[in-house]
This record gives sequence, C-alpha cells and structure tokens, in this order.
Amino acid sequence: MGNVYLITGASSDVGCALIERLYQEGDLFIAQGAGDLKGLADLCKAHPGAIRTYDVDLTNEAALCAFIEDVQKNCPAPTHFVHLPALRVVNTKFKKFDEERFELDLSVQVRSAVALCKAFVPAMAKARKGRVLFMLTSYLLGMPPKNTAAYVMAKSALAGLAKSLAADYASFGVTVNCVAPSMMETKFLAETSDLIVQASAEANPMGRNARPSDVVPAMAFLLSDEAGFITGVTLPITGGSAL
Repeated sequence: MGNVYLITGASSDVGCALIERLYQEGDLFIAQGAGDLKGLADLCKAHPGAIRTYDVDLTNEAALCAFIEDVQKNCPAPTHFVHLPALRVVNTKFKKFDEERFELDLSVQVRSAVALCKAFVPAMAKARKGRVLFMLTSYLLGMPPKNTAAYVMAKSALAGLAKSLAADYASFGVTVNCVAPSMMETKFLAETSDLIVQASAEANPMGRNARPSDVVPAMAFLLSDEAGFITGVTLPITGGSAL
C-alpha cells in the first residue's frame, strides 16, 4: 500500500488536477464531493480501484459523521489529508450580513476540517508521519476586497486551525500547511462577473489570474517527503499580487 490521500472537494478542478499529479501505483484516494462527482469519472476510469468516491454534504453533521465512520471502517488510515471544499464567494455589504450564509461557510470550511482532523490526524501522529494541507485565499495576505467578510472570516478560522495543529503535531512528524492562491480560473468563476475576473487579471503583475496548474505543483511539494521540515506555513501563489 502506498499513500492514502483523504481529499475533500476532490471533484473540484484543483482536486482532480491534484489527484492526477499525485497518483502513483499503490496509492489510494478517498475522494469527497457534494453532488458533483462527475468530475472524477475520467480519473476513476484511468486509475481503476485507486479512487473511492463519496458524495457527502459537509454542512450536514449526520452525513459528515457517517462519512468519517465509513472511512474508518472500510479504508486504510489516511496518511495525507487535503481540505479543498468551498462555496462560491458571495459579496454582501456588511450591513446586510447574511448569518445563514456565514454558517454555511463555517460548516464547509471549518467545522468539517475540525471533525476530520480529530478523526484522522491522531493516527498520523501514532505512525509518526502525516501531511495536512488546507486551501486558503490570498484575501488573507493583505487588505481583502470589500464585502467579503463571511468568506474571509471562515478562511481566517481555517488558517488559525492550521497554525494550532502545526504546533501540536510537529513533534509527531505531522506537518500542517496551507496554500493561498489569488483568484483562480476554475468552474467556480462561472457565476462571477466577467468584469471582476478581468479586473483581477489586469491587476496581477503577471497579467492573468491563477490556474490550477499554478497551484497544484506547490501543493504536491508540501504533501511530499521533501517538505518534512516545513510546517505552519501559508504559501502565497499569487503571481506577485498582494490579493
């Protein structure tokens, strides 16, 4: 048995590209998505038996608990945990702050991460080796765009969790890191105004937005054996942009 990767948000553009990048014979990928597992179909065909897909709504506590229980019962212990789930950024003026949407962001980004780390990181520590990687945002690196409070607060909480876990588990051979890309051209941008996407690209020193192919190699490195002395780090992947 090779590495066992637990990846939430695996059916996203980044998740699929990461699986393709990481795959080696003998590896197992426990791939979670929420109603959108079609994106994994080609990978499952290309690597039969190597990818176990789970359709799980991470905002549903019962469904999340059932997912954890199933993985613990029917899969080898994960050696790597990559947390990629996301909701589309909703721009809302703070005076109209949407508490319900904020709760969704917290559930998807933070509460699920806490539950999954509680379930699987102790086994990594017992094995004296493990990798945990969270997806943040370049919005945390400087002044964020206006009207993104719910999203930024949820990502900030996730960053705090990463720092705390890094400190707690460093002596056990478990590293916990984050990547923070700038606006990335994925299917998530389909509902974003073309003007916003274009303005972001024009403001970037490299003249374009990030792509999964920019982000995945850095993620693969932080998940590798070569990154064993790197923990508690947030790596900006921004083309030189502060945002």
